[in-house]
Amino acid sequence: MGSRLSLFTLLFLLSCSTTLLLTNANPFRRSHHPRVTRHNYKDALTKSILFFEGQRSGKLPPNQRITWRKDSGLSDGSAMKVDLVGGYYDAGDNVKFGFPMAFTTTMLSWSVIEFGGLMKGELQNARQAIRWGTDYLLKATVHPDTIYVQVGEANKDHACWERPEDMDTPRSVFKVDKNNPGTEVAAETAAALASASLVFRRSDPTYSKLLAKRAMRVFAFADKYRGSYSKGLKTIVCPFYCSFSGYEDELLWGAAWLHRATKNPFYLKYIQANGQTLGAADYDNTFGWDNKHVGARILLSKVSILISSTLIKAFLVQKVQSLHDYKGHADNFICSLVPGIPTTSAQYTPGGLLFKMNDSNMQYVTSTSFMLLTYAKYLTSARKVVTCGGTTVTPKTLRIIAEKQVDYLLGDNPLRMSFMVGYGPRYPQRIHHRGSSLPCVASHPAKIQCSAGFSFMKTKSPNPNILVGAIVGGPDQHDKFPDDRSDYEQSEPATYMNAPLVGALSYLAHSFGQL
Repeated sequence: MGSRLSLFTLLFLLSCSTTLLLTNANPFRRSHHPRVTRHNYKDALTKSILFFEGQRSGKLPPNQRITWRKDSGLSDGSAMKVDLVGGYYDAGDNVKFGFPMAFTTTMLSWSVIEFGGLMKGELQNARQAIRWGTDYLLKATVHPDTIYVQVGEANKDHACWERPEDMDTPRSVFKVDKNNPGTEVAAETAAALASASLVFRRSDPTYSKLLAKRAMRVFAFADKYRGSYSKGLKTIVCPFYCSFSGYEDELLWGAAWLHRATKNPFYLKYIQANGQTLGAADYDNTFGWDNKHVGARILLSKVSILISSTLIKAFLVQKVQSLHDYKGHADNFICSLVPGIPTTSAQYTPGGLLFKMNDSNMQYVTSTSFMLLTYAKYLTSARKVVTCGGTTVTPKTLRIIAEKQVDYLLGDNPLRMSFMVGYGPRYPQRIHHRGSSLPCVASHPAKIQCSAGFSFMKTKSPNPNILVGAIVGGPDQHDKFPDDRSDYEQSEPATYMNAPLVGALSYLAHSFGQL
């Protein structure tokens, strides 16, 4: 048997069967005396997943739990004679943006891949949330070398304040193809399909294979026809979901997910051959719907960490030497976050919240918390630590930082307010969300016209419909939050804020004996 076959066989074993190699290093082993917390992470987990039902577009199923939402967008795609019914509205408006929807699906899938075994009764709900996204992404990629990346015109949609059920703004369809490429959105879509294929591998093998096969085809399109969708569709996707980080990060991210999902040697070779040109400088420490560099590093560092912890290191180290750089870059990301040490570059509010920017800052809080817990899991499995200058940072430290961020979000902050709608005694009442802020169809069957809705938007009254589980943009750098519906930067929820929090809450609920 040749060494190449041995290499990929061992990589497969390392990535899938770590516990066989390190039976005494269970990162989820719980003590007999669970720690005490002020928060009900299990309740928060349930609500964080429930939120996605409030963002659904299309024909709603009989088991829809957020009942003030009804069917919407049932003719989506007809403008181009393609079925694009379904998917998610990304935030508080009624446009379906493919780029953040794909990222949301990837992060929901990663949450289940890493922590789904801890979710107990919520696992099926999480899978359904993922499938609502992947069913749509399969429709959006039904034609080879084409991806339908948006339904609706954002500027015209934003000129109205109306329920999804009442939409009369244009449901125009926009696509990328060979002549007008969109590498970043295509590669992110490939990542979403590939990661989701892992989620359904056991529960629905046929669906899993379909997702993996489509992911490979979509990634090939992304790589072959390179170009930013922010150029070809600039007037449509900008300034809403322009890609400022380029498309190189999505190519690395997509290849990393395809390698993990398929174990096809092609993707490891692709990463080895292209990683240096696709990777960003190691000081680029932002992770979100646009910039995937940190996520790719964490994902790829897993193989490096596990290889370096085994007796077969000498055989493998030369074969996958290029992957070891990702461990170093991932460590640099960690070192930039730990408060109180010289390598820290992250900013925190006086109340202790990680602060990146004014607009939807909570997305960075939830994604960073997930990254910390996931990297802590990898390090624990391999009995590794992070060295930041002269400071040793243990997996336990990473978990403490993540826990504090989640606790701040749930109410441990100067305002004593939860930034998850419906959780705790005090939470945002006036979120920037059309469906939540307007009377529901059941109480107001008559159509609310485009401009008529603004009278509801401008009122100081609480929203009539509670979008349970929604994470809002959050407080400013001084821990202030006005709870003002017109302040979309702080008061608007988004699917990509909730998605990584699902994984973080799963871990914390288990850690404190709530699951």
